[in-house]
Amino acid sequence: MLKTSLCLLSVAVSACAIADENSKNKYSADQLEHVIVSGSRIFESIDEVPASITVINQQQIQQHLKVNPELSSLLAQMVPGLAPSTGSSSNSGQTLRGRAPLVMIDGVPQSTPLRNGSLGIKTLDASAIARIEVIKGATSIYGNGAAGGIINYITKQAKSDGQPEGEISISSRFSAVKLDESAGARISAAINGGLDKFSYLISASYEQNGVQRDSEGDILGLQYGLSDSETQNYFTKLSYDFDDDKQLEFSYNFYSSQQKTDLGDVTGDGNIGEKTYAIHVPKELQKPGKPQGPEGNVNITLKYLDYALFDNTQMTLDLYKQNIENVFFFSTNLANLDDGYSGGQSVIKSDKLGARATFNSQFDFDNLTTTLIYGIDALNDKTSQPLVDGRIWVPEMDMDSVAGFLQTKWVINDDIILKAGVRKESIDLTVADYQTLKLCRTATQCSVPLSVRGDTINYDATTYNAGIKYNLSPAFSPFFSYSQGSDISDIGILLRAATVNDIALIQTQASIIDNYEVGFTSQFDDLRFELAAYKSTSELGTSNKFNDVTGVYEPIRAPQKIWGFEGLVNYAITPQLKLVATYSYVEGKDTQADEYLGAKQISPPKATANLAWQASDDIALTFSYLYVGDRKRFDKNEQGQYVGDQGPVSSYDIVNLSGQYQITPQWSSYFGVENLFNSDYYPARAQSYTYGGYNIKGLGTTATLGAKYQF
Repeated sequence: MLKTSLCLLSVAVSACAIADENSKNKYSADQLEHVIVSGSRIFESIDEVPASITVINQQQIQQHLKVNPELSSLLAQMVPGLAPSTGSSSNSGQTLRGRAPLVMIDGVPQSTPLRNGSLGIKTLDASAIARIEVIKGATSIYGNGAAGGIINYITKQAKSDGQPEGEISISSRFSAVKLDESAGARISAAINGGLDKFSYLISASYEQNGVQRDSEGDILGLQYGLSDSETQNYFTKLSYDFDDDKQLEFSYNFYSSQQKTDLGDVTGDGNIGEKTYAIHVPKELQKPGKPQGPEGNVNITLKYLDYALFDNTQMTLDLYKQNIENVFFFSTNLANLDDGYSGGQSVIKSDKLGARATFNSQFDFDNLTTTLIYGIDALNDKTSQPLVDGRIWVPEMDMDSVAGFLQTKWVINDDIILKAGVRKESIDLTVADYQTLKLCRTATQCSVPLSVRGDTINYDATTYNAGIKYNLSPAFSPFFSYSQGSDISDIGILLRAATVNDIALIQTQASIIDNYEVGFTSQFDDLRFELAAYKSTSELGTSNKFNDVTGVYEPIRAPQKIWGFEGLVNYAITPQLKLVATYSYVEGKDTQADEYLGAKQISPPKATANLAWQASDDIALTFSYLYVGDRKRFDKNEQGQYVGDQGPVSSYDIVNLSGQYQITPQWSSYFGVENLFNSDYYPARAQSYTYGGYNIKGLGTTATLGAKYQF
């Protein structure tokens, strides 16, 4: 076991590695379009990255916010390789290139990889975000959980001088199919300013949803539903500049989003095309327990930056603390009638204390610039999944990790970029003795409780990455990259479904993921192309299979191969009319059984288009289009039904429209229409997940009207 003193020492001297998007006003807004920090933990130009990345800028965020405030919807529309939105509060099945991404806020992990409840995307209101950086493909640069890549929310930055600035936005969102009970309200406000060496940013948002309705006017089912949900987000960032090179920064984020409703589900059967929808029911028929959703999640970060530690070296230190409680819906699958439980409701609890130190040294020679990025990371992560009634479903997992890393970059003659890096990580995961739960789907279909002896599991992994990019000409800049990720995600699901009496006998080994990517970018005046193909392999992937006897989905550790390709076109048709279009395809197999992977990992093909038109100085319109294709890889079982995550997906498409009118320099009004043509469809996950209650139709035509005041 790692010594406690070592962890405390690491916390004291190390810190999180992310630099803020413009902490020193180093880049203008236009320059920031071409600069990222997530891929290597320092500022670097997109043109010097031998990998596929997507940056969603402030304008794109604001455009989509008018249509739908959910970040999962925004990411699905803008990021090739990311699975379609689920239309709910859960991002289960919304993988990045077939594997789970690590979601971060300014470099601080928001996901709970030890027990992945797929709620990490919903951790911050979009109004607090300056831009989003998505790095695709397995990486270990931020530690555990980034099997599919990184989604990093870069928050807005406090201004360092001048008069205070702020804005207030008020809007209402409602069903255009059937208005009754659907109207909700949203308000967000922000203020920032500076005085001498001190600067501040404070933002807050509150949203109360009405009921959400499908294309037929029925209320959407409640499984991870957003009807009658109440969302609050309070974000603060305070900075103090000791001088031109040294800065101390503090940030605080509080996020809560819970469903408080008197509705109840009318459960249909996806195998015969019956949808699940909700109606008002008496109190005794409503779901018991606590409201589902994040219950006041908190992030606190303290960061120190020194841009001139030495003549050629910068340093970033930060310490972060996080408390997460994600409450899930009440489920009869957690019943045990013998002990008086008709069902149960689980909570993923995760407390993280982490610190990272990153140093960046640059050396210039004739026709060669060398950058060394190096440092140490430390993290303590305590995660568990108890039930609200006191039963323990997943015991507490206490993880200590310490890692050192070195990332190098050589820029030769300004056009050849070579990158290589190594990360050495040591992880100790401690689990006390525990007993698995007896859970019954029916009176005769129950799992058998088992006493399991706990232990400390040691993981030591060294992962490597290398890449090359050749900026031959604007018309052709090819790249190739190889990266590894060390992943111990979702140990909790292995523990709760244990079939042996000793934790040492459970297949909890880390999965080493090898990711290969080749692609190119091309720029022709106002037209830009991006194309990439990839493959990732792992000897110990995790999928699941239903046990007909116990009624439990049991994990399967087997080798996996995932492959695909994606492309993007960015075309400024005129200075006023701009188009961004994407296409992505991903597929994967369990190579041991030679079987296709289910929808928890693999999504159907996806195409998107976003057309932004600045009609005049005061009027702007945006059209967006989403197409989700077919994926039908599986057969029905002997009972004539699809099972697990193997339901067939049929294609659908959605058109959205939004616009803004600048009334005065301070006042603007806006509107948004989601599903403009009222398409009648099931989202991809609703089609492929055959688990009870997931077969919920997509949102029918829904409108937003709002106004913003800036000062």
